[in-house]
Amino acid sequence: MGILGLSKLIADIAPQAVKEMEIKNYFGRKIAIDASMSLYQFLIAVRSEGAQLVSVDGETTSHLMGTFYRTIRLVENGIKPVYIFDGKPPDMKSHQLTKRAEKREEAEKELQKATEAGDQASIDKFNRRLVKVTRQHGEEARELLKLMGVPVVEAPCEAEAQCAALVKAGKVFATATEDMDALTFGANVLLRHLTFSEARKMPVQEFHLNNVLSGLELSQKEFIDLCILLGCDYCGSLRGVGPKRAIELIKQHRSLEEIMRNIDTNKYQPPENWDYENARRLFMEPEVKDPKDIELKWCDPDEEGLVKFLCGDRQFNEERVRNGAKKLLKARSGTTQGRLDGFFTITSSPNPKRKSEDVKKNAAKKMKSGGSGRGRKPK
Repeated sequence: MGILGLSKLIADIAPQAVKEMEIKNYFGRKIAIDASMSLYQFLIAVRSEGAQLVSVDGETTSHLMGTFYRTIRLVENGIKPVYIFDGKPPDMKSHQLTKRAEKREEAEKELQKATEAGDQASIDKFNRRLVKVTRQHGEEARELLKLMGVPVVEAPCEAEAQCAALVKAGKVFATATEDMDALTFGANVLLRHLTFSEARKMPVQEFHLNNVLSGLELSQKEFIDLCILLGCDYCGSLRGVGPKRAIELIKQHRSLEEIMRNIDTNKYQPPENWDYENARRLFMEPEVKDPKDIELKWCDPDEEGLVKFLCGDRQFNEERVRNGAKKLLKARSGTTQGRLDGFFTITSSPNPKRKSEDVKKNAAKKMKSGGSGRGRKPK
């Protein structure tokens, strides 16, 4: 779910915190990708276009097709991706998982009704709601990425938190996900739409946390409290408080504790046993692997291993798989030098020749306009 309404709130109040970029701007950058979000996008996209791609045994392969070809596109653009996989969800997320299960049950009932009525639009809508990334999807994607020579990290808990830790430690430039809570976990740079910007002909949205905080005029702790008020995965929020009212309350009272002391709880009802303190703690001190213990290593692809894994029962075209492996190998050799700004500091020192020319031009302008300006009639 991420944080409800946060991206729009930032766009409205702190638009300078968001840049629109092209994928080519990330040449040579190491970027942590939220794997579960990526797999979900593949499953949803293929489902919305028709039946899922499957193996001879009827097992879904859409997530493998998406991971293979999209990762190749990223690498061809000079990006060094590292995929971060979710571990166990925190206990506080159980209420959200229960809600999702209830929504899936409801979607199954609605799907049955739509099928009986022959309503194709509703069938497609409820089919999408039933898409779920399973443990098997994750295991297969990890195996594929390793054969492609792309590093994977298995987070002990939330992938977004592990992505943020890698960004803060300087191991990667940014985290790529559609969930805005990467900022709540403290990622300095968040990229939205990166993994599908080319396919959908849309720009990458680049959020800078420092600019978000300065634009909203909040500290990181106050920003976390704002995110909890907006609605997060770990607890409910105050009934009747939308984004505009949430930012007003945080700016006025500066903490959830002060808000609770000063608002009318009959008008703005908190959830029963509202445990916002622990939700805040999960954002401030999430369970992550120490980035110092994580080695990110990109390797040459295993072409024969990829053919064995993807072709045969999974029914991928061998020629395309081999071509993909060759593209990975070629792109790797082309990005080993990395970005120039990693080696040099760009200064604004003027070119001496250019400076001399500018001085001459300015002097000529003064001569044409009557010398230094003395003796002119006042306007």
